[in-house]
Parts: sequence; C-alpha cells; structure tokens
Amino acid sequence: MGNCCSDVARGSGGMAAVGGTSSTSANNNGNDAVDLFLKSQGVHGLFSQIELSFSAENLRDRDYFSKSDPMLVVYSKGRDGVLKEEFRTEVVLNSLNPIWIKKLTYTYHFEVVQTLVFCVFDIDTQFHNSDVKMLKLDEQQFLGEATCSLSQIITKSNRSLTLDLVNKNDVTSAHTTHGGKLTVRAEECISSKTTTELILRCSDLESKDLFSRSDPFLVISKIVESGNPIPVCKTEVIKNDLFPTWKSVFLNVQQVGSRDSPLIIECFNFNSNGKHDLLGKVQKSLADLENLHSRRQGENLFLPAGHGNDHQSKVLKSQLFVDKFSDCVQHTFLDYLAGGCELNFMVAVDYTASNGNPRLPDSLHYIDPSGRPNSYQRAILEVGEVLQFYDADKKFPSWGFGARPIDGPVSHCFNLNGSSNYCEVDGIQGIMMAYTSALHNVSLAGPTLFGPVISNAALIASQSLANGGRKYFVLLIITDGVVTDLQETKDALVKASDLPLSILIVGVGGADFKEMEILDGDKGERLESSSGRVASRDIVQFVPLRDLQNGEISVVQALLAELPTQFLTYMRTRDIKPRCFISASAKKQSGLRGWLAV
Repeated sequence: MGNCCSDVARGSGGMAAVGGTSSTSANNNGNDAVDLFLKSQGVHGLFSQIELSFSAENLRDRDYFSKSDPMLVVYSKGRDGVLKEEFRTEVVLNSLNPIWIKKLTYTYHFEVVQTLVFCVFDIDTQFHNSDVKMLKLDEQQFLGEATCSLSQIITKSNRSLTLDLVNKNDVTSAHTTHGGKLTVRAEECISSKTTTELILRCSDLESKDLFSRSDPFLVISKIVESGNPIPVCKTEVIKNDLFPTWKSVFLNVQQVGSRDSPLIIECFNFNSNGKHDLLGKVQKSLADLENLHSRRQGENLFLPAGHGNDHQSKVLKSQLFVDKFSDCVQHTFLDYLAGGCELNFMVAVDYTASNGNPRLPDSLHYIDPSGRPNSYQRAILEVGEVLQFYDADKKFPSWGFGARPIDGPVSHCFNLNGSSNYCEVDGIQGIMMAYTSALHNVSLAGPTLFGPVISNAALIASQSLANGGRKYFVLLIITDGVVTDLQETKDALVKASDLPLSILIVGVGGADFKEMEILDGDKGERLESSSGRVASRDIVQFVPLRDLQNGEISVVQALLAELPTQFLTYMRTRDIKPRCFISASAKKQSGLRGWLAV
C-alpha cells in the first residue's frame, strides 16, 4: 500500500503529502433502533455533514535522534463507554506541531450527545511505509489523548476547539502528564445547505367526507434500499378543498439521497382519529418534479393494487402539479449557532398527588437510594445533557406545578429552588438538586394545569426578544397525568407559537395520554384557541416515556428530533438571518434588532 506519511508541519518540511487530500466518512453515530422508531413516526432529527480538520502543538518528543512522527486516531464513544475507531490521519514526519491534511467527514446529529476521543501516536520508523489502516496501535508510542462532544466544537463561534492532550498511562510520572494541545476545526459541508423549494398543488381530488369536501395534505417519502418508503416531509392540512395549493416545502438533498432518487408523494384526507384516507399517490424524483414544473404539466395520481377492492393499480383523474421548483442554499441550524444564537433550556415538573407518596417505592417521585434515576430525573438528565451545550451561561429556569408549598395554597407554577425572587438554577445538577429538595418542601396536590408554566416560559421568551436577545427557548414539561386545563393550555400554546419557544412534553407513568397527543401537531392539524385563532406553527413535541422503555430507543432523541426544524421554521418565516450573513440593509429592519448584529 502507499506511503502513509506527510511532512506537513508548522515551520518545517515541505507541503507534499501522500493521500493527504482525501477525507474519510464516519456515519455510524446514531442508534439504528432510534432511527427506525423516529422514521416510523415520520419524525427526523437534524443531521449535517461536518468536515473535521486537525492540528497539534507542542507534542511530546519521544524520539532520540529526531522529533516524533505523529498520527491522530479518532474514536466515537457510546453511552456504554465503548470506543469505536472512526478515522486515522496520515503520519506527519519529524514534527511536534503537525497539521494533518486528511480530514474526517462526520454526521452531526442534534438530538444525540456525540462524544469523540482523540488519541495521538508516535509512529515508529519501521512502519513509515505501511498503510495507516494496517498499523497496530499497541506497537506505537502513545503521546496523549483528549475528549469532547461534537456539540462543543460546533457551538463555538469559529467552530474551533483547542484541547489539552493528556497521558494517563505514563509510567514515568505519578501524575497525569500533559502532552501538548490538539485543535479541532469543523466546517459544514455545502451539501447540507442545498435545498429544493417546492410548491405543490392537486386538482380534482376525490371527496371522502360525507358532509364536506376532503381535507387534503401531502406526505413525501424517500425509498430506501429495502424498498420501504421513509417519510421525510409533509405539508399542512387544507380544509374542505379538492383543488388545494400547499405552502412551500423544503427538501434537503441529503434527506432524499440525490436528485434522481425515487420519491413517493402521497395525498391523504385528514381524519382527526389519525386514520387518514389515501386519495392517491405518485412516484417521482426531484429531477422528474423539475421536469413537470418546466413543462407546466400535471401527473395523474394512482391508487396502488390492493387498495380498497381493487386488485391492480388504478389511475385517477386527480393530478399533481409543481407550481414552483427552485434550488437554493439555505441558512442552516449550524449557521445560526455560528451567528451567536443560543438554545436556552427550561424545565417544569409535575408535583401532583397522582404521582404517589415520594417516600414509597411505587411513587413516580421515589428517590432510589441506589442512585438509579426515576422517570423525572431520567428525562431531565437526557434532555439536559443535550441542550446544555447550546446555552452559554447554563442557568436554567426551573419550576414545579400542582403542589402546596409549606403553609401556602396550591401553586401551579413555583420556583424549584425555593426562592420567591428568581427561578434559575446552575447547570443540570442544579436542576436535579432543586427537584429533590422540592420533594421535601411541598405537599403533592393538584390538579394538573399547564397554562401557568407555559405562560411563564412565554413571558421570558418575549422579554428576551424585546430586549434584543439572540435566544430560542426550550421548555421541558414532565407530567404523570392528563392536563386538566386543556383549552387554557391550547390558548397559551397558540399565543406562544409566535415566540422563539418550543415545548417538549414527557408523559411518565401509566395514564392515558391520548388527550396530550392533541397538543402535538404531528398528526397534521394545528392548535386552535378558544377565540378561533390558529397556531402560527407547531411548537409542541410529546412522547410517553413508557413507549420508549423497551429496547435502546432514547426518549431524548424522540423528543428533540423536531426541535431544529421548529427553530428554523421560526427563523425562516420571519426572515431572520444569522448574524454572519446579514447585509447592511438588513440591519436596518426595525423588527429584527434582537437577532441582528449590533
């Protein structure tokens, strides 16, 4: 195999490198069970292709007659602590300050804490002509290691993080020795930003409702290698219309595979029970849809064989039209992070009596002496450990509801820290300590009301927006029961849909959460307030914890999967651009000062 070395270094050597311009992909960062679950629900987390480059300074010199010949190995670390090798750089000859040319292309998933471990080795001279993939690392000298999460890198304004390399295995020292510094830089691949905007409409749809016309919406799916369709996008529901034109949908090229990958576009009649009627479907690639647009022609929908009483496919008079087809490079979630936007975490915990006596093991609030987290603690930890990286000060507003403080009436929004003046606690451990402390200082009561905590979160979001903050807020509500003030909750959510706010709800215990699912817009219909106002966007994601206890599926991944999309919907519908992309004229727009560069 080819030479595995290069002599690229700071201040010495030439600039030639063998195989140094190549990059390696590592995509196995997710959990297949999670991906399968999310996709079966039509939910997809944000993922972007990130190119990581590496350099080091002041490495330890382990060679007697020359400097070290370093190579970097990158591992991913699972939740179980197991390391999996993802990548090896080339070897840089005779350098303590290497700049490696070979880059790692890695898939960033927002909803997962992706821990990376970096190990630097000094490659022995006898192996310099070997393929790096064939090197046995236990035959090389270990120079040091560092670890971080991918989120820590991409949340830096310059997407660059410098880490101390340490050697815990140095037998010549009684303490951990420092072996220089490693710098990791991240760049988002342009393919992550290439997006196709489509405006679709249908004609002559079949009427499925008895006393009105159909309420159609579209679901767009890609076909995977197994031949099964995986949903990647859906439109809004249009009420009582057989000739609907839907709002723009945006398809990322990565979502669909390529311009020639087959897509299934299905038109359904919305039913509130979730059993939607198929009105027809077509199979077209992006290239086919572009052709339909340029020719201004429609494509007849069909019903597949076996649908209803038909034994073969049936071509319908209903047609699909593409009124707009345009490619563009859109600002991504990572662009907004680079521009200084933050995600601020808030939490609200249900302290109603239906949770059971906290002193008894069958209570949902029972604190296990063994340290095993209960459902409330687990939800806080798993959501918090992801979101904490996107919050600069890590001060988290934390509330309880449905309990009676000592010598007081039942409160439906009290500060978990016990203060009457401020609601913030420091860090995720601060939330955990305040949660436990509150169990000793309040009496569980009821009923279950969401309205007050949602209104409090909305107030913080609105004040931040008015004061020029560049923040998007995420409220986690953990509850064991069905909400009592359903209409008041809907009113609060509709009002909050205009704010930079998303709400994640975790249902714990054995209650029937069907009414809770009404609050989640995943079924296709947006919330409506008592005054008839419709939510401007879907800001709620609900998941019952018990559905996710069998197997490896993490509640945090199911909960957080839609959060970046909700964030981008808020930004794009208000034409809010990342700071680093704002033109001089855009800065003058009066309504956006809070999100623009000062």
